[in-house]
Amino acid sequence: MTNQEGYVKEYAPKVRATIEAAGGRLLAAGGKVTAIEGTPPKPRVAVSMWDSVEKIQAWRNSKEYKENRKIGDKYAKFRSYAVEGVAQ
Repeated sequence: MTNQEGYVKEYAPKVRATIEAAGGRLLAAGGKVTAIEGTPPKPRVAVSMWDSVEKIQAWRNSKEYKENRKIGDKYAKFRSYAVEGVAQ
């Protein structure tokens, strides 16, 4: 993250709204990551949950997300991963 204040004020609320509107749920977000083993990522991690990989891909391909990502790119470098869950 190159500018935490800009990220938190300009990007995070907008992208959070697009996640919720697209059917995702933000489970965790923030700067405090506790290492259980290995080196924790810095300085921020967000975890969201989706019904399917197709739904997260549709969200990431949406006009709303792409517009907000332009804002986010001013303040951070992103790495994104999708992990298939297990049946509960």
